[in-house]
Amino acid sequence: MKHILIITSHENNFTELTDELAGNGAAEITRAASLQEAMDALSAATPDLVIIDEEVNGTPGLTISRDILMKNAMVNQVLVSRLTPKEFHEASEGLGIMAQLPPKPDAAQAKKLLDILKKMP
Repeated sequence: MKHILIITSHENNFTELTDELAGNGAAEITRAASLQEAMDALSAATPDLVIIDEEVNGTPGLTISRDILMKNAMVNQVLVSRLTPKEFHEASEGLGIMAQLPPKPDAAQAKKLLDILKKMP
C-alpha cells in the first residue's frame, strides 16, 4: 500500500480524489492543513507521494514544494495549479514536480496518480 500526504486547507476540494485513492486499499492518506503540519508529517514518515494544493493557508503551493525539496529531495510531489502547462513548467522548473492537477482533482486524476505510483519501486 502506498502512503500519500495531501497538503491542503480546502479538504472538500479533494473529496473525490481522496475517495478514489483510498478506495480498495490502494493508498493510505495522511492530511496536513498547514506547512508546519506537512513538515511534521514528513519528519514522521516519508510518503510515496505528496499532493500539494495551489495555496495552503496563505502559503503558495510552490513555496511548500520548495520547502519539501529542501527537507527531502527524494519526495515525489504533485501540485495543484491553475497555470497553463507552459506557465506551470516555467514556475516549477527544478522542483521535480511529477504532475500538475486541476483545482478540484477528481477520480480520473486519482487513477492516473495510482498508475504512476504502481510503476514506482
